[in-house]
Amino acid sequence: MSFHHAPVTKGIMVVCGLASLAAALFDIKYYMHLQLIPHLWRDHQYWRLLIYPLAFANSSDLLIAESSLFLIGTNIERTFGSEKFASFAFVTTVLSTLLSFLSLALFHNIGLNSIPSGPYALIFSILYQHYRIVPSIYHFRIFGVSFSNKIFHYILPLQLFVGQAPGSAVAGAIGLLSGQLYRTDILGLKSYRLSPRIVRFSSRFLLPLLGSMRPPRRGASIGDEPPARRTMSTAASVAAGLGIPTALRPPAMQANTTQTAGRQTPDAQPTTLRSIVQELRGQGTPLGLRAPSEAEITQVASMFPDVRREDVIGALQRSDTTERAVEILLSTQT
Repeated sequence: MSFHHAPVTKGIMVVCGLASLAAALFDIKYYMHLQLIPHLWRDHQYWRLLIYPLAFANSSDLLIAESSLFLIGTNIERTFGSEKFASFAFVTTVLSTLLSFLSLALFHNIGLNSIPSGPYALIFSILYQHYRIVPSIYHFRIFGVSFSNKIFHYILPLQLFVGQAPGSAVAGAIGLLSGQLYRTDILGLKSYRLSPRIVRFSSRFLLPLLGSMRPPRRGASIGDEPPARRTMSTAASVAAGLGIPTALRPPAMQANTTQTAGRQTPDAQPTTLRSIVQELRGQGTPLGLRAPSEAEITQVASMFPDVRREDVIGALQRSDTTERAVEILLSTQT
């Protein structure tokens, strides 16, 4: 996993981490949380509504939140697109802030007087989108209780939910409610988008500060070569397998044959040529792609009955896991 096509999630994680670190270093964590009495009612410190979603009060909550954002937020951002995801994060944060203040005002008489600092509501709003959008891949039973593979994504947020109850539980519930209001579009929130000026400013000045978003390389293989070089290498190998003399080949193919001759071993050549010939005949799997099993094809096809079988196979061939294939198919439907 990486932050490829997920710059907004990375930015949220960086801001949350730096803000939490600054609050700890400068010993201002007691300014971050929301408390109705005396801070809001008596002292009118309404600026707390603006800063309380930025930082966590302790390192354990910060670690759990950052891990949850990396596991869940990146998938939702790739599904939504960065611009829509940034608009979603802004809308749900504003909505959850208003709901948090309203909850404190309504329920302070029954013991709810404070809500801990941190983007609890945003995390649980993203979690709700993950629950509604991402399908389950497999199910299993523990002591007769059925679970899906998505339960592993919910364990970390559950710790946030109960960590500083009742305040953290209220913040989590408000996040789930905000996510549901956005999903159902009762208030017309889905159509909102950030201003194009903000998007251009962020792309020009803020995005370079986050560093590279490219996924890590997985080692040298035929699939990692540049497309032009890979094409010429395949053509030269096919020409050699068909017995075409080197003198009759194009100059570029002759040069490629000379460069790659020293790297190939006699034991590897027959297998490579056999794979290439099978590819040309329409047999086997193209080089650089894995061959999915029939069980994987059936499993993914059952999740997407409206998608052609060829598209399902193509997504599985380009993915290392079934989950990644599901993400690719979801991204093509948005």
